[in-house]
Amino acid sequence: MRPTAARFGLIRERRDTVWRVRLVLYTGKGGVGKTTTAASTAACAAARGRRTLVASADAAHSLGDVLERRLGPEPAAVASRLDALEVDARAETTRHWGRIRDWLVALLRYQGIEEVVAEELALLPGAEELTTLLAVDAHARSGRYDLVVVDCAPTDSTLRLLTLPDVARSSLRALLRLQQAIATLATPLARMLVAAPLPGREVFADADRLLYRRLRGLRRLLAGPDASVRLVVTPERMAIDEARRAFTDLALFQLPVDAVVMNRLLPGSATREDFFRDWGLVQEERRREVEALFAPLPVLPAPLQEDEVTGLARLHEHGELLFRDHQPDAILCRTAGLRFVREDGGWRVDLPLPGAERATLDVAKRDDELLVRAGARRQAIRLPRRLAAAELGRARLSEGVLAVWLHEAPEARAGTTDACG
Repeated sequence: MRPTAARFGLIRERRDTVWRVRLVLYTGKGGVGKTTTAASTAACAAARGRRTLVASADAAHSLGDVLERRLGPEPAAVASRLDALEVDARAETTRHWGRIRDWLVALLRYQGIEEVVAEELALLPGAEELTTLLAVDAHARSGRYDLVVVDCAPTDSTLRLLTLPDVARSSLRALLRLQQAIATLATPLARMLVAAPLPGREVFADADRLLYRRLRGLRRLLAGPDASVRLVVTPERMAIDEARRAFTDLALFQLPVDAVVMNRLLPGSATREDFFRDWGLVQEERRREVEALFAPLPVLPAPLQEDEVTGLARLHEHGELLFRDHQPDAILCRTAGLRFVREDGGWRVDLPLPGAERATLDVAKRDDELLVRAGARRQAIRLPRRLAAAELGRARLSEGVLAVWLHEAPEARAGTTDACG
């Protein structure tokens, strides 16, 4: 029986052996060394026998500079078992949006907007992030690689990138169905009365395919058992604080983090010099702080190098230092995820939110969704069918886990509560 592509990743079969495609995404504050870390991970994995692709999803591409190679939007061989590319978000957007974008341009041109401006305005919010993910997804499912390493943009852009499938699918699912139903009935008559270009069924078909079905597949890929995010920090307060916020936000969207890379640590020999002694003490204090803040995640120390880490030889050397005790494509930690626990008279929903603050949390229930807001971000968690009619009870944040109680009731009714049980 021929193998099929699993929704969370591609499974390939060769005789009695089965492989899964591993997806690792690196993010962190700008300037902490994400690109170097991603390239070093890929170089190390390729040298250890993994067929590896390293891809830059950052609009300000620097992967080619680190590899000292000119890269484009298609995979280029840079070493044995190692390919690299820089995603061209604009070209991917043009290719994937197709008739949706053409209709928007036509509509804007009808309003008297110049063609060049109309083409820019037709680039919908989130379109570039979405098509970047689609490009990564296509290569992950191609069957050519054992490991795909993604060099992501700085933290906030990465969070928008990774949470886009959830946010877009939740908001567009109902809207697309409603608009398509209206267009099916009204468009033939409207075209007789209105000169403006109206969307046809093919536009809605493309929107449904791209913004709903593909988003569902992307969500399963990113939250699946073979994907994880790794946070890159330096021993600096702002970098650590930003990584903490990212850790909470990723947990809210149930996107697994399996390690923290702590970059640019002074070697022990340097800290023996008077000038660096105090600096070394501060770095050691912050290293212990990071280990405590992100526990149980492993913290991978990366020493400050004498010169920039560029070129395959130095990247491989740096990768070997980083992964001297691990395989670069291993899942280095599995943390607890969303759980439903049966209790007398109802259920308890446990959602790990490491680093979350009680004052920033709100919980609500709407139909069959549990709505959780942590700071500026909100996630809609689909409840099992039997809990759709349950009543929202209290909520409590304790030791990094948000617990929400749902009481079984004959009818569902909306409710809200502060996470302050």
